[in-house]
Amino acid sequence: MDFYGVADYLTNPALLFFILGLIGAQLKSDLEIPQTSSKFIALYLLLSIGFKGGQELSHSDWGPDIFWALALGLFLAILVPIYTFFILRSRFSYANAGAIAAAYGSVSAVTFVTAVSFLEMKAIPFGGHMVAVMALMEAPSIIVGVFLMYYFSKQTSRVPFNGIAKHSLFNGSVVLILGSLIIGFVASDAQADGIKPFTTDIFKGFLAVFLLDMGITSGKKIGSLLKQGWFALAFAILIPLLNGCLVAVVSGMFLNGIGDRFLLAILAASASYIAVPAAMRMAAPQANPGLYLPMALAITFPFNITLGMPLYMFLVQWN
Repeated sequence: MDFYGVADYLTNPALLFFILGLIGAQLKSDLEIPQTSSKFIALYLLLSIGFKGGQELSHSDWGPDIFWALALGLFLAILVPIYTFFILRSRFSYANAGAIAAAYGSVSAVTFVTAVSFLEMKAIPFGGHMVAVMALMEAPSIIVGVFLMYYFSKQTSRVPFNGIAKHSLFNGSVVLILGSLIIGFVASDAQADGIKPFTTDIFKGFLAVFLLDMGITSGKKIGSLLKQGWFALAFAILIPLLNGCLVAVVSGMFLNGIGDRFLLAILAASASYIAVPAAMRMAAPQANPGLYLPMALAITFPFNITLGMPLYMFLVQWN
């Protein structure tokens, strides 16, 4: 493993701002990012990465790599919630098992954005179609998780699947990322250069502020998760680690690009803490958000952006 590269990443300002947020929360500081500002920055990050992905996609050759990336993303979005559901059922109710499985089968757009920044820092190219892969993976996992929850539990009331599917496919993050992808795809190079100061030049600064906010939020939720015992904590680390490592190695059989393989690995390892909680409010109000939300946000997210990313990159480059 390139330990110098790992050290360089671990001293990256954006990551250090995340750690600062964690420390601030543990110290009970009144440090906070206004909710409206945090939401704006999240929208900006999705818009920027979607637009730049569309630009990359417009210059890409439509070969087997694009097909395989989309196919593997869809396969993972279905497989992960299925196998994790049965692991979770040994400890949790059907509702909680389904909600957690959906979260870990779905993806984190913020983790993806951070991973893109990691690649840009190392000057490793990636395909713009990976943005489409990320968007594709959000909805199927939610639907699979809700289906398993309903199918195996006679106590679970009938779920309005049309409403869940609609919310999964048309929630704000999916609409923005796909819409920005299309806009970036149809925009000319001259038009893209005209807004480059907005879409590219200030990206890392906004990412640093957003990760500071994520650190504060994560730090506040760690306590509630620790009360759940060792199983939830172990699951939130070991399952993403397993998914990310396996995809980092196996993806070499289907994909050639190091950047694409790395992003697919980080998508497999990430967990949703935005789309899934919103969907579960409607689908499974009996599921405990104090369980699946801090697992994804307070444990899996920090693990992926500190230790996970260098590890998955090492495996991709090694294999």
